Amino acid sequence: MTWSSPIPPSATDEAGTTWQILRAWPYRMPGDYTLEVHAAGRPGVRGAQLRHGQFSLIPPDDPRLPALRAEAEQGVIVRYMPYKRAVVRAQGRYIKIFRPGSAAVPAERCAQMDILLDAGTFITPRILRRSSQDVIVFSAIPGPTLNELGEDASSGDEPFIRAWEKWSRAWVMQLNGPHGPAQQGVLDSLPLRSADVQAEDVWRRLNRWLRHNEDVPGLSSPRNIMLARAEQVTANLLRTPPDPLVWAHGDLHDKQIIATAGPAPLGLLDFDGTSRAEAALDLANLDVHLELHLRQGRLTPSRYRAAHMQVLAAAEELHVSPGRFRAYSDALWFRLASSPLPGRLSLALAVLAKRAERHQASSSATATRMA
Repeated sequence: MTWSSPIPPSATDEAGTTWQILRAWPYRMPGDYTLEVHAAGRPGVRGAQLRHGQFSLIPPDDPRLPALRAEAEQGVIVRYMPYKRAVVRAQGRYIKIFRPGSAAVPAERCAQMDILLDAGTFITPRILRRSSQDVIVFSAIPGPTLNELGEDASSGDEPFIRAWEKWSRAWVMQLNGPHGPAQQGVLDSLPLRSADVQAEDVWRRLNRWLRHNEDVPGLSSPRNIMLARAEQVTANLLRTPPDPLVWAHGDLHDKQIIATAGPAPLGLLDFDGTSRAEAALDLANLDVHLELHLRQGRLTPSRYRAAHMQVLAAAEELHVSPGRFRAYSDALWFRLASSPLPGRLSLALAVLAKRAERHQASSSATATRMA
């Protein structure tokens, strides 16, 4: 495959400072990307833009996030998707900044979780302040995320394993628990994120990837592979009957789960994407992130296996169909393939090819036994 990412691992600004590129998103026009960047020795992250190879930092006054500059003075920006949203870490709290008028739905979702989530399964942040239609201030939940716990080489595997076992039990309890009228009312009000919606997302990401790479030399081979994988992924999503709908976090990964101390329930963060969906959606998303961390060398094989087994245990307890788990996992690997970050395309397509080979071999073996 001759295609290479338009996003470099790092870039240097006009002052000579080198910035590591942490995250990247295609922006409006082909060849135009927004970035989250970090420089060694500097707290937090900044926003930047890459236009046809030209790197520039976004000024502190983000025109689409007018509240950002004032809120950033209270702490450190730890998450930043330029022109869309940002998160500031301050003393004992987190401040989320949205586009004007866009904070209403996230605030409502967070309030709904107070009703929907059992207090014995997960702790959620409290809304401390909602001063406008574009800022929400949340309480902080003390403790490392499961991601931070996994990357902590100073501790043994035991705290990590116990935390994942605790998560698996709590997740099953939450999704299997009885819903009273109030909880059922909240669940029924959430948006539907069905397999059809997921399939539409696959093609939307493919079309955006093609649009942003249409002038890249040597694109024909990657284009054909991406098209074939998109067809395969959507066919798998839509081929078999869906599992029952349950409450879904919508963006579950190990940075969203807090390993609290002692017997306290785990913390759970960020409910902007909560919805009704198949249980496979969240579990597959969590599992794909774990495998990505393993392949990036950020998680040891033993820790990956421990966490992976707990995800599979939760899937079994929740009666998630293996085919549905596989279909959603493939969709999420395709999502990674469409990322402009260096190395994501080749890594994700290689994983999808290997998964397809294993599935075909398994299907052939099953057919042989039945013959």
